[in-house]
Amino acid sequence: MLTLEKPTARLDRPFEKRELDAELAKLAKDHTGSEQELRRAVTQRLKTVLAEGRAHAEKLLLKDRQGGRCAERLCAMTDDIIAVLFEFVVKNLYPSENPAEAERMAIVATGGYGRGLMAPGSDIDLLFLLPYKQTAWGESVAEAILYCLWDLGLKVGHATRSVDECIKQAKADMTIRTALLEARFLLGDKKLFDELATRFDKQVVQGTGPEFVAAKLAEREERHRRGGQSRYLVEPNVKDGKGGLRDLHTLFWIAKYVYRVQDVGELVDRGVFDAEELRVFRRCEDFLWSVRCNMHFVAGRAEERLSFDIQREIAVRLGYTEHPGMKDVERFMKHYFLVAKDVGDLTAILCTTLEDRQTKPAPVLSRMMARFRPHGRRALPDSEDFFDDNNRLTIAGPEVFARDPLNLLRMFWLAQKHNLVLHPDAMRAATKSLRLIDHKLRQDPEANRLFLEILTSHDAEIILRRMNETGVLGRFVRAFGRIVAMMQFNMYHHYTVDEHLLRCIGILAEIERGSEEFPLASDLMKKIVPEHRTLLYVALFLHDIAKGRIEDHSIAGARIARVFCPRIGLSPADTETVAWLVEQHLTMSTVAQSRDLSDRKTIENFAAVVQSLERMKLLTILTTVDIRAVGPGVWNGWKAQLLRTLYYETEPVLTGGFSEVNRAQRVAMAQNELRAELKDWPAERMDAYLARHYPAYWLKVDLPHRVEHARFVHEAESANKSTATSFTLESGRGATEITVLAPDHPWLLSTLAGACAATGANIVDAQIFTTTDGRVLDTIAVSREFEQDEDEQRRAARIGETIEKALSGTLKLPEVVARRSASKGRFKAFAVEPEVTINNQWSNRYTVIEVTGLDRPGLLYELTATLSKLSLNITSAHVATFGERVVDVFYVTDLLGAKIASPTREMAIKRSLMQLLAPPA
Repeated sequence: MLTLEKPTARLDRPFEKRELDAELAKLAKDHTGSEQELRRAVTQRLKTVLAEGRAHAEKLLLKDRQGGRCAERLCAMTDDIIAVLFEFVVKNLYPSENPAEAERMAIVATGGYGRGLMAPGSDIDLLFLLPYKQTAWGESVAEAILYCLWDLGLKVGHATRSVDECIKQAKADMTIRTALLEARFLLGDKKLFDELATRFDKQVVQGTGPEFVAAKLAEREERHRRGGQSRYLVEPNVKDGKGGLRDLHTLFWIAKYVYRVQDVGELVDRGVFDAEELRVFRRCEDFLWSVRCNMHFVAGRAEERLSFDIQREIAVRLGYTEHPGMKDVERFMKHYFLVAKDVGDLTAILCTTLEDRQTKPAPVLSRMMARFRPHGRRALPDSEDFFDDNNRLTIAGPEVFARDPLNLLRMFWLAQKHNLVLHPDAMRAATKSLRLIDHKLRQDPEANRLFLEILTSHDAEIILRRMNETGVLGRFVRAFGRIVAMMQFNMYHHYTVDEHLLRCIGILAEIERGSEEFPLASDLMKKIVPEHRTLLYVALFLHDIAKGRIEDHSIAGARIARVFCPRIGLSPADTETVAWLVEQHLTMSTVAQSRDLSDRKTIENFAAVVQSLERMKLLTILTTVDIRAVGPGVWNGWKAQLLRTLYYETEPVLTGGFSEVNRAQRVAMAQNELRAELKDWPAERMDAYLARHYPAYWLKVDLPHRVEHARFVHEAESANKSTATSFTLESGRGATEITVLAPDHPWLLSTLAGACAATGANIVDAQIFTTTDGRVLDTIAVSREFEQDEDEQRRAARIGETIEKALSGTLKLPEVVARRSASKGRFKAFAVEPEVTINNQWSNRYTVIEVTGLDRPGLLYELTATLSKLSLNITSAHVATFGERVVDVFYVTDLLGAKIASPTREMAIKRSLMQLLAPPA
């Protein structure tokens, strides 16, 4: 069971072990009598050897791009250094002339090091194996080796145990058992290692396969849960993330334990993998090692998270180039996610084989369903080619897909209809039959009918995921195949494009079930024309399907919809509705977040786009789903309220004045909700407070914020404060909200932004309201910096204090902000083309300035300060951040309250703002 051989990669060694032995022997001779000087000289020489060896390994990696070979080389070099050290120590520091029986020792590599593969920053796990208890000689030898390795800057985990202790602890601790499973003899007394290997196999491994498998799979599930479950997170953990190296290691640990094999190639002989799947395993392993080794070399440390900061450099190192519509880094990450998917497929194959051997229990869902269904294999009434095998749908034989390719769609349709889990063997067979999905099948009316039924079913997300995992979805809908595993190199989207689309389908199903998280969308879902339910599912499936193309993905997606919808049986009118939804799927979000919804012109322009109330209902639902599926924390109460305001403000324009809930009623409802929440307030105090806010406030702010604001204002006034701040932590959103009450003045927004910049706080959202008594009530959201609430609370309090000092004039903002770094490292990996748009048609009263560029701390301060210096009065500001991209919109007039009508003045404004947005030299 245990590994006996050393790593085989001894080619291109940066040093000769015999020569290094001789060098250290000479050092020992030169420093006779001064052990401290000798240790220092040896350490210095080995540091040089280690640095040269790593540089040599990096050079070869960049040349051959073989990650597995690089990991072997690094491990072999470490083996040699430990061997040289051991020989040096026992010859020169602690020689044993007549070693007693107790003074035997074997040095064993365990854990990842025992596997014979290492990244530059990997830990070294060593076991000093003794026959009985520790002796003074063994302790001294082990300490000397360990101290030297630590002095070299290596991370070394170690244990000193007898064979008996190893066996005892391996039985009690699954972590130690796993580490010993990959134990590899390095040097010393070989008989000791052989004894450990024999006893470990007989006393620990035999008969405990199911226990080990259950423990490793449970550990894997917990690791995935901590890491975010999805293998399609755009900043994956290459070592511990879903589909990463640890999953491959877990797979092999299980196979090694259960099938008693030393090499993954032996799994073909055992019937677990076929030859092609073995090639996939080795290809995945080599790719992941290439990525990991390059990451460690680039970062100069054990960096396991493939963050945006290093993705592009890793892509270039691995030889990826830019293609039309896709950056080099996006092509690399697509390859990464395809490999992660392959790792998941291999794990499923092994688990299926283990279940058949009854080494692994059946999935929880299957066990639950088994209570309510007859046991055994039974035919399905809809098809002779499929069976219900203990509540899992499986195929009647390997020929079912070749005989009738339609079965590749029918299999998923049956699983959905009969609420069955798909047997991994059936999914495996479908993957091997993908070539049968050709143009004829794609145009087959029955195949398209089955697909549309799957897409619009109430559990469509689950079935579509299985279709995507097998590759059937991407082959049947070829445009979808192009975006499988595609990431977008930005900080806004948390998932790959295909993962985002599938999550959209699941969220729409939640809304249809009446989810309380989306009250407006859930209500509108009940009111749309019943036939349009299908159109929503189709539009959501298609809305981002043209990502990665040269042209605008909304326009290209609409063109795809016009071809695809007739194919699945939609009428010309329904096809046009779907195409319109795809083309306009970003419009409502853009208008809600970056336009003044109290401006009549904004509403009229939006109404001109949607044209009908039914289309606006569909677009509202689609927009809600799209924002929610971007990633955790992106959807929040602010965005929900803005969409609700835009919908109800536009409704009377589309209906000729009729509205289910008109403006005055909505204002009254919002005020009554506040009265109900603050029942302890005297009527006089409540009436006075309600009168302080303009209608726009009641329409745009959700109830939780209205309650917070009312209490905050009351507390500030009770304390006789004209300027006050408060904060709320929004941990699920990854932001901290700072609320400010202050007297209004033209430079107020600039002052607030400057105070935030002075503390390093990055503003990602802002709601700005003026009260009827000449004050402002602003709520700004800044990116959260600390994970622990206590730390973030202290930071928020410091930001609040800085804002109050800035507003009182005791803090010189220009000087403080200038001392802050001009750019934030987190955004350095990105490039956003700066753009300034000045428009007089978006508002009847104001000139609208829209600024788009790469976000950085202090940018909003610089923008608002510049506008003020240009003698512009900011009447309304709308701040929105989409990852690294900021979109700030300002409604401005000149100092006389007029629009900016002069082309010369417009050019001057644009030039000044573009200079601010230009990246630093």
